[in-house]
Amino acid sequence: GVHWALEMDGFGKLMVMLTVVLVPLVMVAAVKDHDKRWYAWALALEAFALLTFTAGDLFLFYIAFEATLIPAYFMIGQHGGPNRARAALKFLMFQLGGGLVLLGALIGFFVVSSEAGAPSYLISDLAQLDIGTNAERWIFVAMFIAFAVKAPLFPVHTWLADTTEQATTPTSVLLVCVLDKIGTFGMIRLCLGLVPEASAWATPVVVVLALISIVYGAVLAIGQDDLLRLIGLTSLSHFGLITLGIFAATREGLVGAILYMVNHGVATAAMFLIAGFLIARRGTASISSMRGMEKATPVLAGTFLIAGLATAGLPGLSQFVSEILVLISAFDYNWLVGVIAVTAIVLAAIYVLWAYQRIFTGPAQLSKPVPDLNRREVGVLAPLLVALLFFGFVPGPLISAAQPVVAPLVDVIQAGE
Repeated sequence: GVHWALEMDGFGKLMVMLTVVLVPLVMVAAVKDHDKRWYAWALALEAFALLTFTAGDLFLFYIAFEATLIPAYFMIGQHGGPNRARAALKFLMFQLGGGLVLLGALIGFFVVSSEAGAPSYLISDLAQLDIGTNAERWIFVAMFIAFAVKAPLFPVHTWLADTTEQATTPTSVLLVCVLDKIGTFGMIRLCLGLVPEASAWATPVVVVLALISIVYGAVLAIGQDDLLRLIGLTSLSHFGLITLGIFAATREGLVGAILYMVNHGVATAAMFLIAGFLIARRGTASISSMRGMEKATPVLAGTFLIAGLATAGLPGLSQFVSEILVLISAFDYNWLVGVIAVTAIVLAAIYVLWAYQRIFTGPAQLSKPVPDLNRREVGVLAPLLVALLFFGFVPGPLISAAQPVVAPLVDVIQAGE
């Protein structure tokens, strides 16, 4: 019942677009600090990620889902900080555990489809299956655990900060901005698409986990002195918001979640790359050791502020559109959920602006002149910053791509309720 089947709707196109834009930019950014092995693994990771976003067969999706771990493991373990081997192993163990649980869901679908007539892993066939309530719930739990690890979501997030701290910043961009999107992509495509009734049944628990991720990730980010851990933990908060938008199961929430996946990828990629350029100049990721960089590197400071404010959801920048749609859906779901989710905006402003203050303002602590961004680095960041501004004012193309995917999902979920 396994097929080589590829398909791509508007949602898939957005994820493919995000991947094929980020990978070349990251490769240019990595040109001075990475050898040919890293480039080979990066291309392999891109290939497997594209296969997950275009797979029309669940078994094919699973193979690509697991295959992404091979290049990711070597990219972390071969290049990065002194504890990179430990971080790579921790990453691999978490991800393999999630993959094994997902395999249980595949076996469940095989059994159910066999009982219905003929075994099939085609996603279009599985969407038509009449699955019993208990079986559907067990299948949902297995898929959700796998995607929560990949995303990541509390409480299976602990690999994230260690990985982003030890990996190089180009590697972190590919992990957080491309690979982790497979988790939320799977929640929409497979959890909502194949087991909508079980998704509605589990929504109260998922919403609680999402809210914990939103607040916990932001609070942890505020307390970090390591810039790379700070950026990594902001993604825990943002993935909480994405998951909240998905399982609120309204048109606004799902459109907002899909837009959030794209805009988060762009903004966080810019943050990681800027952090890498900054660390290369100062030789440390410690925020407390970087004070006073603003006068020496005004362009670097300006790009950091723009990307940081986009991460914080400033109106006029692309992530604001995503956040406001998710927050509308949160208040539609429950006013208390909406109130808790709104704290993400306040906390994001704190961790972004306080990091900017500690890094760039105050008396300089420079023993020698520090160069500003060069042409190559500006060329890498310029497309990302332009996208943050453009989609902040013109989100229509992203919304138009997402809406045809969202409408049937919402109809099915509401019918099941």
